[in-house]
Parts: sequence; structure tokens; C-alpha cells
Amino acid sequence: MFCTRGLVFFAFPAGLDIEFTGLRSNLSGPQQISLFDLPSEWYLKTRQSVQQFTICQIGLSVFSAIEGEANKYIAHSCNFFLFPTTFGILDSEFSFQASSVQFLNQYGFNYNKFLKNGIPYMNEEQEKKIRHDILTGNWRVRSSPHKDQIKAVIDKVTRWLDLAKEGDWMTLPGIAGFQAFEVQLVLRQALPDIWTVLKDEGVVVKKVSKQHRWYLQNTSCDRESCWKEKILLSARGFSVFFQMLVKAQKPLVGHNMMMDLLHLHEKFFRPLPESYNQFKQNIHSLFPVLIDTKNVTKDIWKEMNFPRVSNLSEVYEVLNSDLNPTKNSGPEIVHASRCEKYVKTKCPHEAAYDAFLCGSVLVLLKVAHLILQKIHGIDPVPESSFPQYLDVLAPYVNQVNLIRAGVPKINFSGPDYPSIRPPILILSIKRWPGVSEQQVYHKFQNLCKFDVRRLTRSQFLLLTNKFKDARNILKEYRGHPTLCISLYRYWRHSPDVNCMLQVCGIVTAWALLAFIFGRSGP
Repeated sequence: MFCTRGLVFFAFPAGLDIEFTGLRSNLSGPQQISLFDLPSEWYLKTRQSVQQFTICQIGLSVFSAIEGEANKYIAHSCNFFLFPTTFGILDSEFSFQASSVQFLNQYGFNYNKFLKNGIPYMNEEQEKKIRHDILTGNWRVRSSPHKDQIKAVIDKVTRWLDLAKEGDWMTLPGIAGFQAFEVQLVLRQALPDIWTVLKDEGVVVKKVSKQHRWYLQNTSCDRESCWKEKILLSARGFSVFFQMLVKAQKPLVGHNMMMDLLHLHEKFFRPLPESYNQFKQNIHSLFPVLIDTKNVTKDIWKEMNFPRVSNLSEVYEVLNSDLNPTKNSGPEIVHASRCEKYVKTKCPHEAAYDAFLCGSVLVLLKVAHLILQKIHGIDPVPESSFPQYLDVLAPYVNQVNLIRAGVPKINFSGPDYPSIRPPILILSIKRWPGVSEQQVYHKFQNLCKFDVRRLTRSQFLLLTNKFKDARNILKEYRGHPTLCISLYRYWRHSPDVNCMLQVCGIVTAWALLAFIFGRSGP
């Protein structure tokens, strides 16, 4: 489904969801993502995955208030299949992760649209390089398949020219997109006695005299400089729309959207910087208001008698069940014409459908309405409006959920909040020589899930994201003959601190001896 009507409605937040060719590269050892990671460490590790994989589909759900209708909104939901621009020296490499491919296949993802009809895109650095090459005349066709296509077109036109008379014309069908502009530019540069025009049926080539060619080049609005700008505009593709989205400076809403933000930065803005703080500053500049519905619902779920759910579809089902006291009230959403696919059809993990659920439409507004009802203690809340919804969501603005790291969320508008993870445990092992982190992990995996990090030869740190797991393992292994587990205390257990204390002890002892023997001398 591709709907472009209504995309100018940026007065309200835009829901976003992205599908990728893979999520995590096969990191191992110290590079593996861990609950021990500080946000900066998590960022540097995940940055490698983002550089390795690419975007295959983006979904946007943009909506606006219906004039004269209280608390009623119209949603415009659109899918965009994307494929990296292949142009001149620009030839991106990316990987597929088998599990991600299987996952998307399970939900009917159309890989033909992704691979054959994906909209091109590039980031600002790539655009700058391509622009320079095109406008200075240093541009060349570099990729072998494209070279073969260009060569075949030139050969075909050259054979035709040998028999053609001035004024004759031929059509090159099946050439579309920015490649249509590119082919014409190459033909005009290679053959001085032809002129080209782009029509619905393809590229039309006409044989002309050199004088007429000179006249067309210098009087037509179809000059070479204009063609170069058209080529660049077409090659930029979806990046043009991304820049419109940034320029609008309106709230961007997603569900568990950290990976989405990393890919948006890498693919459409600039390559991800090495500095974690610079990444945060860049994203905040691009999108001043972010709302992660995963972060919002995690807090609300703790206060409400709702079952624990993990994915977006389950959150939506709970909010539409009898467990939600505001189920039959709150905002009303209707779909725009030509964007009605999701009126009766559920399409989980189709980007636009997930964007519609999470973002600006259902989950966000229903949760906001639930918070309003909780504050006022009545339902329906009188004259609920979108500004009221944004007010009650203010504590969650720019707080983006973080999976498997030392903190549960990242604050894009200031310093990150301190960790609220369960305490770190220390495991001291007796009579188990040569034990590895993997063996320790397997030892406890049936009881609970811990991340493991070696501290010394016989000591390991254990960390979980559930307080009850930490309590259970302390209770289960209390008094164990070979596995001693206790709370980790930095000043007591850190090898660095112990080493420093030992050095200080030795220095103090030598100083004391020197003082004693110095006094007892003649």
C-alpha cells in the first residue's frame, strides 16, 4: 500500500516503524550486548549492526484532527519500500540476517517490492559526493551491471543511427526513475547528433543535425545543468521526504524505537558518529520531540492491573479489552480514503500498520486518555483534546526504551538517568578450576537469566533485569559449599581497589619502618 495523500498534515505527531534486513550482528565475547553496558558502550556495539544492515521498509502514520468533530482524528498510513541508491561510485553493501528474513516471511513481507521497486535513498555525505561528481563532470558509471546496461543502450542507438535520417526517432522502453535521466545524459555526451526526451512510454531518441543540437542545448529549458539536478533529485529518493519530515520539527512516535533512530541517522542524515553524546545531540536536533510508546506503556502497566505483554499488537489488544476502563471512550480514529487497508485487516510487522498502532494513533492516544482519566478520576474526560494528551505525556518525552543495557532508557534532551537495574551479584567459586563465563551462564539458566562477566580467575559478576531473579538466586544458593553468591560491593570486591589498597599498605609499611629506624639512628 502506498498512499501519498495527507502527508502534509504535520500538526500532530507522526507514527514511525521500520523493518530491517537484520537487527544484531554476531558479536561475541567482550563485544556482545550486555546488561553491564553503559549507554555509550551499548551504542558503540549496536553501531556496528546498523552499519551492517539496511532498511527494507518504512511505515508512517500521520493524522490530523477533523474540523468540527471533538476528539476525532483521521489517519494517513503509508508504506515505503526502500533500496539503497546505486549510482556512479555509490554502491552500498549490506547483509541479511537469516532469522530476520524468516521473521518477515512469516508475516508476508514482499521482498520483490524491496529488491526490485525499492525507493532509492542516500545520506548527506553520499549526496555531497555525488553532487560534486555530477556538477563538475567527474561522474562515471562504475557498477558492472549498470555499465553493461549503458553499453547495450549506446550500441542499440549507434546501430540505429547508421540507418536513420535526420528527424527520425526511436523509443527505449523500460527505463524509469533516475536511471532514465542518467541514460539520457550518457547518450547526449556520447553521441553529438542525437537529442533525447523522456515520455511515458520510455526515453525517445531523435536524430538531429549538429546545428539543431547546439540550438536545443542552448535554448531549451531541458539543459544539461537541469538534467544533472533532476538526476540528483531522483537519486536522493526517499531522502527528500526525510528532510521534509525533519523540517516539520513535529513529534515523532515509535514503539521501542531506538534501532529506528540509529538507522534514520545512518541512512538519511550522516554516518553514525563514534561519540555517543554527539549521536544524542544530532537526533535531538533532527527530532526535538520523541515519544516511545514502549517506555510509556511500561510505566502505565505497573500502575494498572494489566497483564505483562511484549509486542505492540499485544499492547493494542489489552487497550481494547475490558481491562481498560476507558475502552469505550477516548479518541475516535478513522482512516483516510485510499488508506483504508487496516480498517478490517490486521497486518502485524507491516511497517505502516505498526506505525498506525503505536504512533500517533491508537496506542499513544489511548494510553494518554487512560492517564487523563486516572488524573481526573472520571470517564469520559470532559472535552479531551490533543494538547491535553501531550501535556500528560510530557514526563515521557524524549525518553526512549533501551533493550539490554545498564540503563532502561536513554534521555535525548539531557543526561541519562541513573540505572534502576537490580543489584550486581558476585559469584565466588571453589573447586571448579578453569571455569568459563559460558559454563557459569549455563549453570544458572534454568533458574533465571543472568548476564555474566568475569571479575577474577574464580569470581564472576551476575546481573539480571528482574529484582525477583536476584532475590531468588541469593536465597537458592545461600550456604552452598562451592558456589558463594552475595551482593557485589565495589570497595570490597573490585580488583583495582584491592590492588590499590595493597600498594597503599606496602607504601605505608615502608614509610613506618623508615620513620622508626630513622628515629632510632645516632
